[in-house]
Amino acid sequence: MSESGRIRVFLLDDHEVVRRGVHELLSLEPDVEVVGEAGTAAEALVRIPATRPDVAVLDVRLPDGSGVEVCREIRSQLPEVTCLMLTSFPDDEALFDAIMAGASGYVLKAIRGTDLLSAVRDVASGKSLLDPVATARVLARLRDGGQKEDERLAELTKQERRILDLIGEGMTNRQIGAELHLAEKTVKNYVSSLLAKLGMERRTQAAAYVAKMHATEG
Repeated sequence: MSESGRIRVFLLDDHEVVRRGVHELLSLEPDVEVVGEAGTAAEALVRIPATRPDVAVLDVRLPDGSGVEVCREIRSQLPEVTCLMLTSFPDDEALFDAIMAGASGYVLKAIRGTDLLSAVRDVASGKSLLDPVATARVLARLRDGGQKEDERLAELTKQERRILDLIGEGMTNRQIGAELHLAEKTVKNYVSSLLAKLGMERRTQAAAYVAKMHATEG
């Protein structure tokens, strides 16, 4: 929190009306301070590191990407920033991606204002708002889906396979680097290589792939 004791919040939503409404709601609270806003993922990735919020409230669907990807990137750069995902529709895949990206909460835009305030305060204090029932449902769906892509793993080097497993544990590039005694940039290069070999575009796809493997093995 800031020196004043207030929770510093950043808002990412491509709908200006929604963003203004949330801004006004939060700004009325004496313990909350809105320090920045963005309407696109690209803007958020520049402005969040500059404003150093305690909590980033991130819309899941954006015109130039996903709030989940913003969450993953910000958590990699600034692990002290907690992320609260905000979405219009419940989506198991987006929920699972949010979990793997390190989000602390996932709430619907239909949430009442008082409940959103409580959610911001809860994640700022270190609590998780991820519904264990929904999380279990996602993992069960992955487990039932089976696994038919093991041949892809043969393309990976031993180091890439280790890094893939650590991605599956939810580690950021920085954390993987610390675990394997590698520079963060080196880890990023390994991640890019293994994603290409697996035919994937996003880190969250790799995380879901590992979870599916483990669920099938179990």
